[in-house]
Amino acid sequence: MRAARLITLVLLLQSRSSMTGSELARQLEVSERTIARDVLALSEAGIPVYADRGRSGGYRLVGGYRTRLTGLGRTEAEALFLSGVPTALRDMGLADAASAARLKVSAALTPELGDASTSAAQRFHLDAPGWWQPADPPELLPAVADAVWDDRRLTARYSRRDTEVERDLEPYGLVLKGGVWYLAARADGDFRVYRVDRFTAVTVRADRFPRAEEFDLPAFWERRAAEFARSILRESAVLRLTPAGAHRLPHITDRTAAHEALEAAGPPDDRGRITVTLPVETLEVAYAQLLALGPEGEVLEPPELRERFAEAAARGVELYG
Repeated sequence: MRAARLITLVLLLQSRSSMTGSELARQLEVSERTIARDVLALSEAGIPVYADRGRSGGYRLVGGYRTRLTGLGRTEAEALFLSGVPTALRDMGLADAASAARLKVSAALTPELGDASTSAAQRFHLDAPGWWQPADPPELLPAVADAVWDDRRLTARYSRRDTEVERDLEPYGLVLKGGVWYLAARADGDFRVYRVDRFTAVTVRADRFPRAEEFDLPAFWERRAAEFARSILRESAVLRLTPAGAHRLPHITDRTAAHEALEAAGPPDDRGRITVTLPVETLEVAYAQLLALGPEGEVLEPPELRERFAEAAARGVELYG
């Protein structure tokens, strides 16, 4: 534990021109007295750490000293490639590994590039969870992530409707979509997708599985996401849209379905309106979404949906005269 802290202290001083005792204590989560003892130990070991006295003093390495202790471990290197997604790293239990990796990279940079990590972090940030969604990660996510990293089989209990099922899985990859974690895994020879927050128990086994070299996680997810989006659009509605309604449609319904419906529409009538056939999830969902069109859209079919909109229009007249 102390050896790792001493190495980190040297790397911190190597990546910056000078740091105060309080800054080092805060970074390493120890007391300033511990920092003073660590600096003394480093000096005795031949590391040229110099202490500047006074109000603006601090610790620094003398004469451009640079350590060769910058080699990345495997976990640190893998975490570094995810360092642009800080919430994902924290959820999977990799925040410490990523911090160590960034520190080692910073220490290895030449002085003129020393602020590269800070400069990038202050200009680009990815906030993965959606609005008004709880940010709490699934409790079992770190265990699942460990299995993914090490290609280890796992046995998972999974909540499905009102029952629980148990599956032996080969976990290939994790996807964070709209603040929800999904696991892409092979079960019984087929690749499937599981919501991690529906796992009720996970056992990571000792045996590893051979990964299929042809498996491409981004391509697999893109394909499955498109299939899922199409699978839930089981109904359809025929609409007559003004130009403003046509512009608004992709913003209130499934974007892909809306664009395809607009592209398939015939020529506009003499008032500039077009008629489209829009795939929808259910008529109830369609009613809630299409209300946002207001007077820029008219439901033509099915009759039961048109009737609901006629009733809504009548109630609007009563309210607004």
